[in-house]
Amino acid sequence: MTTPPNPTRIYVDADACPVKDEIYRVAARHGLAVSVVAGQFIRVPQDPMIERIAAGSAMDAADDWIAGRAGQGDIVITSDIPLASRCVKAGAEVIAPNGKPFTEQSIGMTLAVRNLMTDLRSSGEVTGGPKSFAARDRSTFLAALDQTIRRIQRRRADAPAPPQG
Repeated sequence: MTTPPNPTRIYVDADACPVKDEIYRVAARHGLAVSVVAGQFIRVPQDPMIERIAAGSAMDAADDWIAGRAGQGDIVITSDIPLASRCVKAGAEVIAPNGKPFTEQSIGMTLAVRNLMTDLRSSGEVTGGPKSFAARDRSTFLAALDQTIRRIQRRRADAPAPPQG
């Protein structure tokens, strides 16, 4: 008897995530479990497939909780670039709430730009903030999440069965 690969789980960095409702709907359609992770208590729908995690108030507690669990075949939703980097390195698929995927090819440059902007702000430069979240971002996110789920499902379907022992 072989054990199936771990099912895909969606991890949500929830403190400032504007697309939680969309994640719940897509996850329900695909039958995927969701871990909603925040520093403190956060309200989530009453659903056995949705797990609420209050990771604690320590600096980066929610990020550490997600990064310690997300791996191959999982999806992480975050706009936190250092967390995205950790999860990409662990093999997870990572998507920002605006639909932008973080990949092995893009994460290095994204992290470098983030660090540069942090340095500029700390030296007193006015750099402006991120663009405000728009309706178009929501639809881009929905398409990216659906495509990512389908890509993971195809990979799992195409993977050779492990040898029987």
